[in-house]
Amino acid sequence: MTILAIDQGTTSSRALVFSDDLKVQATAQQEFPQHFPKSGWVEHDPDDIWTTVAATARGAIEKAGNPRIDAIGITNQRETTLIWDRKTGQPIHNAIVWQDRRTADLCARLKDEGHEPAVTQTTGLLLDPYFSATKIGWILDQVEGARERAKRGELAFGTVDTFLIWKLTGGRSHVTDATNAARTMLYDIRAGQWSDAMCELFDVPASMLPEVRDSAAKFGMTRSDLFGREVPIMGVAGDQQAATVGQACFQPGMMKSTYGTGCFALLNTGDDAVVSQNRLLTTIAYQLDGRPTYALEGSIFIAGAVVQWLRDGLQIIRDAAETAPLSAKADDSQKLIMVPAFTGLGAPHWNPNARGAVFGLTRNTGPAEFARAALESVGFQTRDLWQAMRADWPNAGDAVLRVDGGMTASEPAMQFLADILGAPVDRPVNTETTAQGAAWLAGFKAGLCPEPEEYAKAWQLDHRFEPQMDQETRDARYAAWGRAVQAVMTV
Repeated sequence: MTILAIDQGTTSSRALVFSDDLKVQATAQQEFPQHFPKSGWVEHDPDDIWTTVAATARGAIEKAGNPRIDAIGITNQRETTLIWDRKTGQPIHNAIVWQDRRTADLCARLKDEGHEPAVTQTTGLLLDPYFSATKIGWILDQVEGARERAKRGELAFGTVDTFLIWKLTGGRSHVTDATNAARTMLYDIRAGQWSDAMCELFDVPASMLPEVRDSAAKFGMTRSDLFGREVPIMGVAGDQQAATVGQACFQPGMMKSTYGTGCFALLNTGDDAVVSQNRLLTTIAYQLDGRPTYALEGSIFIAGAVVQWLRDGLQIIRDAAETAPLSAKADDSQKLIMVPAFTGLGAPHWNPNARGAVFGLTRNTGPAEFARAALESVGFQTRDLWQAMRADWPNAGDAVLRVDGGMTASEPAMQFLADILGAPVDRPVNTETTAQGAAWLAGFKAGLCPEPEEYAKAWQLDHRFEPQMDQETRDARYAAWGRAVQAVMTV
C-alpha cells in the first residue's frame, strides 16, 4: 500500500512516495521561478506550479519503481491566491503569493475604518496583505471584466491546494480543507463555514469559493491519464498545519516551528480558539471528523529566504549548506544584527512597510559575519513568537519546541535557537514532517495509517539542543534585537 504526498511550496514543488508505515520510498523536487513585478510584489506563474507538481509526482513514482498509488495527500503554500475560468481552467492572472504586500494600503484603510476587530473575531486573523481576501479583490479589480464574470459565477477562486485538486481531477472537484479555508480571511473558524459578512466586507462573490471539507476527507479522483488510473485524493492541509500533524503535535500545549522560506510556529490549543492579545493568529491546526483543533500561530516571512538572499543577492555562498561552516568563522567580537524584513515584518509586529537592515557593521565585517547574522535572525524572530504565545496561553508551561524544515540541518542555527529561547529544541529523525503530515492524513482516511495516538508513538528524536548561553548574555542580545526591530519599524 503506497501513498503519494504532494508538497507544493513557495520556491519548489516536491513529491514523496510513502509506504503505509510512512517510510519515504522516493522523492523528486523542482524549483520554479519567482516573479517580482514591483517592490513588495511576489507572483508565481500557475503553469509553473502545475507542471512542476505533475513532473515531480511522476518522477517520484518512477524512482519508487512505479508502485500502485492508493491515496494522495496534498500540502501547500498557504494564502497564495489563484482565480481561474471554470470552463477552461485557465487562470486569469498570475498567482499572488502569500509574501506579496500590494494590498497593504487597502488593509490600512480597513483598519482605520475600524474593521479589524470583526475580522479577528470571525476569522482569527489580522487585517494584513498576507491573507487571500484582499488579493482576490485586487485581481477582480485589476483584470478587465473579472468582477462581472465572478458575479456571473464564471470564475473560481482557490488557494494552491484547491487549484491543484481542480487540475488533478480535471475540473471535477472545487474543494479545500478547513486549514486552508481558515487562511483566506473569509472563513468563520468557529461556525465552520464561509462568512457572508467577510465576503461582503472584501467584496468577494460567494459563488467563487470552494466547498470546505475535513483535512482527512474525500476530495475527488484524479484523471486516469495522470497516473495510469484514477487515484483518490484523501488528505489536504496547509503546509504549516501538515507539519503540525507530521510532528504529532496532537495534544494541547505541544508546539512546533517549521523553517522553510518563512518560519511558522504553531501551538496546539485544543478545542479553545484562543483570542491573542499579542497579535498572533488564531487558526485551525487540523480538522478530523468535523471537529476542528485550534492553534495559535506566529508567522515569520523570511527564514530560509535569508539564506537564499546570501546566495542569490549577495552571492557570498554558492549553496545553502555553506552557511553554517562560513558562520563558524565569524569574529565573536562583532555582534552583527540582521533584520530580514525584505517583505515587511510578520508576527507579532505586522508591519508591511518595514524593510530589512543590518546593524553593527565595522570595517572588518565580512561574509562570515553576514552568514552568522542571517542564521541568528531566525532565532531572534522565533523568540518573538515564543514569548507572545506563552503570554497568550500560559498553559503552554515549559514547552519543548519541535522543529522541522530545511534550516534544521544547520547545527549553529538550532543551537542559537535553543540559546536565545532558553529552552530545549527537539529535531526529529524525520525532518520531512510537512509531507509526512499530508501522507498520514491521506493514509488515515484511506484506512492505511493508525489513529493519532498510535501515530504519535512513532515520533523519534534525532537531537535535542539544550541552551548553553547564560541568562545575562541572552537578555542583552535579545534587547539589542528589539532595538533593531524598532528601528526598521520607524524608517
